[in-house]
Amino acid sequence: MIGIYICDDEETVRHQIQTALEWKIFIENYDMKIVCNAASAQELLAASENEKRGIYFLDVELKDEEWDGFRLGQKLRQRDPHSTLVYITGYGDLAWRTFQYHLEAFDYIIKKPEQIGPSVSKCLEEIHLRLLAERQDPAEMFTLRTKETVRHIPLRDILFFETASIPHHVFLHTSNSRMDFLGSLNKLEIQLGDRFIRTHRAYLVAADKIEMVDLKHNKLWAGGHECPLSRTGKAQLRKKTGGSQ
Repeated sequence: MIGIYICDDEETVRHQIQTALEWKIFIENYDMKIVCNAASAQELLAASENEKRGIYFLDVELKDEEWDGFRLGQKLRQRDPHSTLVYITGYGDLAWRTFQYHLEAFDYIIKKPEQIGPSVSKCLEEIHLRLLAERQDPAEMFTLRTKETVRHIPLRDILFFETASIPHHVFLHTSNSRMDFLGSLNKLEIQLGDRFIRTHRAYLVAADKIEMVDLKHNKLWAGGHECPLSRTGKAQLRKKTGGSQ
């Protein structure tokens, strides 16, 4: 269980952050919990004394003569080197301050009432993906970039890749999502090896996700999704299954 800690001297902001985090943890069933929602640096430091891999949402401008968010982050990093720091701020660009304190912040969330909840929820999702990537063998993950976001998708979750209508773009399908990224099925086929089968010029399907094959009507199903099956795809499928299809 990963502990989450919040420190902000504005009660309304703390409530918004906690509500968004609790809802995301509940919906996604993350192995995380909110340990402390503190109004002061001293309170947070006392609650996190024995934490070894915490996630911290810290207000930059704490109303404290001794502490601001960056000094607090520096202290937390000394005690918890693998911590994840997220800063809550009313200002746009404070990244240079993290360099001043030799910190690496995961994200900055702007204090706008309509943005805090969605931003916190999205941030926690990205932290969860990073933690998954750290725990798993890199060979078992597929990494893609969508716009400015880097995603790490477990190979076991991928149903198939499909050529997109936009040139040089590919769709990655899982059971509950579709992600568009810059890529090529030809390169993916080489990269992923025999775990995936080129069932059609526009489809690369995870071999272990194929549920049913209809050779007569040239189609198959993977994770409940129907995919076309070409003549070459049939040959690839027969080769993979030892001619049992």
